[in-house]
Amino acid sequence: MATPTISAFLTALSSGDLEVIDLTTPLSPDTPALRLPEPFVNLIDFSLEEVSAYNEPGPFWRHNNIHTGEHIGTHIDAPVHWITGRDGDDVSQIPVSRLIGPAAVLDLTEKVAGDPDYLLTIADVEEWESTFGRLAAGAWLLLRTGWESRGHSQDAFLGIDDTGSHTPGVAVDCAEWLAGERDITGLGVETVGVDAGLAGGFDPAFPVHNYFLGNDKYGLTSLRNLGRLPATGAMIVVSPLPIVGGTGSPSRVLAVVDNAAPEEIGVGQAGA
Repeated sequence: MATPTISAFLTALSSGDLEVIDLTTPLSPDTPALRLPEPFVNLIDFSLEEVSAYNEPGPFWRHNNIHTGEHIGTHIDAPVHWITGRDGDDVSQIPVSRLIGPAAVLDLTEKVAGDPDYLLTIADVEEWESTFGRLAAGAWLLLRTGWESRGHSQDAFLGIDDTGSHTPGVAVDCAEWLAGERDITGLGVETVGVDAGLAGGFDPAFPVHNYFLGNDKYGLTSLRNLGRLPATGAMIVVSPLPIVGGTGSPSRVLAVVDNAAPEEIGVGQAGA
């Protein structure tokens, strides 16, 4: 028999008082993936290889082999993914308690609409905190940028032109500050990677990877439906494959939202 707390949770789910929202980009060969410039080597894209389909190789079943890189589609970056976290956890070692936590949604859609290279600043976070309170311990900071609207096109999603890849991200000093001064679990973004498209030219290069993974924090990418979440009050659940030695994994990411929460903590105020 479920305990009173679990029973209340399940009752709230069945009644609709709690709603589960999928933040995951569906994974297919068409899912936009990171493209590193030469001489760097890219991961393979996602694909399925049919093994049987109710036929001679398997008359009563259908099953496939999966071919994919670890960091394709909506995925988590484990500390060991980056040189600064090389002695940290692989994806199978991430404590499960850190895969569930509060969500803090910071809305940058207006700023990004005017500048696809926009970088989150310390001032942006402090402004958010002045309205919603200090980022909670164990929280996932989720950056809403409107970038999911580009997911229909690899070119639009990656924003590549002759000068590089133009996608929003986090300023160097802000990445260092969040990693060291806020007890959050990680950063989630709608873009293909947790760093800005031009972050390879920053000092240090790819600062979110550098500071977050080096400080036992994680990254989540290619999220969607962040506009359906309140600024605070939602719970996030991250479900990666526990790949032994894995530097990351495609993940199903879910949010639980309280439909009975006060309207003033509603959608659209994440950047207030």
